[in-house]
Amino acid sequence: MTLLTPLSTSRLILDTTRTSLFTVGQENLPGQGVAIVVSNHRSFLDAPILIQALGKTLPIACHHYMGKTPLLRELIGELGCFPFDTPEKRHRTFFRQATDFLQSGRWIGLFPEGGSPMLNLTYPRQISRFQSGFAHLALGCPVENLSVLPVAILSESETAISPFPVRLLRLLDTTEPLFDQDGWHPVVFYHRVKVAIGRPYGITESDRSDYQGKQGKKALNRLIGHCQSEISDLLLKG
Repeated sequence: MTLLTPLSTSRLILDTTRTSLFTVGQENLPGQGVAIVVSNHRSFLDAPILIQALGKTLPIACHHYMGKTPLLRELIGELGCFPFDTPEKRHRTFFRQATDFLQSGRWIGLFPEGGSPMLNLTYPRQISRFQSGFAHLALGCPVENLSVLPVAILSESETAISPFPVRLLRLLDTTEPLFDQDGWHPVVFYHRVKVAIGRPYGITESDRSDYQGKQGKKALNRLIGHCQSEISDLLLKG
């Protein structure tokens, strides 16, 4: 039986990779209830970084192939992450798992940019358009005192390598269209990284009412816009 916890595993990963981490904005952490943490995503180190920066066990949704690959499967298990299901079951399974975590009082983590930034090297202050899954979850989840917490991961010093072609990942997951592209898979190692915690968005009954009614799209865009602009601002400010 392992003696490691998600916190100790994440600390071990950052120590092994010699990643120096510091965090600002802790005053923005919600004082009560549960939170969906959303963040930009450029490196395989982002999950352990969020766990360490927030100082708590944080189940983070990760790519389907990671749950099927030896060693990776064990590693994400130690971190407490939960992999997406196959595409045909992905949405239903994700919402069920995420809702179960939140209803049990646990925070969860999501990377709403999806997998594209992991396969196409981006700049440290660059951010892609957010997908809407986290907003649907937040507005549709029957949990009181729920907040969405935007967090920016800003690399201040890093090394990027490209050790294998993207198409090689199709051997691990033939269902992922992102793997059907040319080019080499970037792997980003942070040397020094700053985590900035932004202003939370508290989900109100008015938000949920709008989401269930004719203002559903506006409610989604309001939440997505807050999180994306908050993280963008934090990245630009450095």
